[in-house]
Amino acid sequence: MSKIIENLKMDEQRILDLALDYGFSSHANFSRAFKEIYGITPTEYKNTIPLLNTFDKPDISMKYIIVDEEVPLIIDDIVLEVKRRKITKSEKYIGFVTDVNINEQIPIGENTGVDAPGQLWNKFHKEKNALLEFVNLNMEVGISYMSESESGTFKYFVGSFLKKEPKDLCTGYVMEELPLGEYIVCDIEAESFEKLVSEALIKANKYLFETWIPNHQLMVEPFSAEKYYLNCDDRYRMEIWLKLMSE
Repeated sequence: MSKIIENLKMDEQRILDLALDYGFSSHANFSRAFKEIYGITPTEYKNTIPLLNTFDKPDISMKYIIVDEEVPLIIDDIVLEVKRRKITKSEKYIGFVTDVNINEQIPIGENTGVDAPGQLWNKFHKEKNALLEFVNLNMEVGISYMSESESGTFKYFVGSFLKKEPKDLCTGYVMEELPLGEYIVCDIEAESFEKLVSEALIKANKYLFETWIPNHQLMVEPFSAEKYYLNCDDRYRMEIWLKLMSE
């Protein structure tokens, strides 16, 4: 993060460009990692330039652990496993979508909250029963990707896996597809749902973007999907899907 900090001090350096330059898939993922370490967003830091020695130092224990693909990594009751997967057949979801202001909102995968992504999850959970015959309610997804980079927004979608396409799309619902191609997938398990969508998700993103992906010299697109598996007995499980850039 030290190099990023120096670049943030430059007035002409846009936070979005900086996030992409250092391998983050979106401004949102970068902001989430930065705030986890320093307690403020990159925008707040850029506006105030506080002394970083006033902040708690980040936990760097995971930075020195490199695991092979499909080898579990267990840290603080959280299980991470990184693997590669290809999507060769259309994978469709149905739900709701909204545009989110990058500087004000950070989607963290939580199904509750007063932020725009949190409101979207609440709306979907209240209305998803109307889709019972069309979806698999045991698999939900949150997808974020850039929509209007110049205006500083990204698009955020929440929904369920579509098993049967409706003849007429219900008012307000939209369909999204995971792009075909090769992905880095991080499988995450935690002891509770709350820990899964907060601490575990943040640590998994930090590990992917700061350790695993750089050490494997990979580049990912400004796109991420969070898949939630809701019927896993006593386990709480999700996956982060990051699309690899085509060569």
